[in-house]
Amino acid sequence: MNFDEALFAAINNFAGKLPFLDWIAIFFAEYSGYLLGIFIIFLLFKQFKKYKNLAIYALISGIFSRFFVVWAIRLFYQKPRPFVEGQANLIIEKIPSWAFPSGHASFFFAVAMAIYFYNKKLGIISFLICALMGVSRVYVGVHWPLDIFGGAFVGIFCGVLITYCFPRAFEALKKRLPRSK
Repeated sequence: MNFDEALFAAINNFAGKLPFLDWIAIFFAEYSGYLLGIFIIFLLFKQFKKYKNLAIYALISGIFSRFFVVWAIRLFYQKPRPFVEGQANLIIEKIPSWAFPSGHASFFFAVAMAIYFYNKKLGIISFLICALMGVSRVYVGVHWPLDIFGGAFVGIFCGVLITYCFPRAFEALKKRLPRSK
């Protein structure tokens, strides 16, 4: 048994045995992403001008991460989910698809990275929610731990790229372009 399988077994072994823990894991695995979305909408209503760019960068980072980078990786590397291989205590409904990297983790870690650039404390809270989401997706039996780590890496990378690097590159480019009169 490799590290990924051993860690999966250690986490997923509790699934279906403790109803309260199952409920918490299901909540974080399937619904905690809505918390981040509602949180960003709340910030927009609170101070639209201040958080408009946060919402834009968070959405672009998440979409780019999940629907472009994860999609491209899955074209070349197809890893089955644990329940497809019969190694999981599956406690939620899930359609079989490729597992690596986790689309949930990539999207929401990208969003958390964008939040972190705008507000460190809120970003840390967002990362904690994402970490709970990742562990919960292993607990409920839909991902291997390395799927979550891979998705988190992709999401953080895309969040940095979109939220930090692109705006600075565009500003530098604008300064070098000749101004029209």
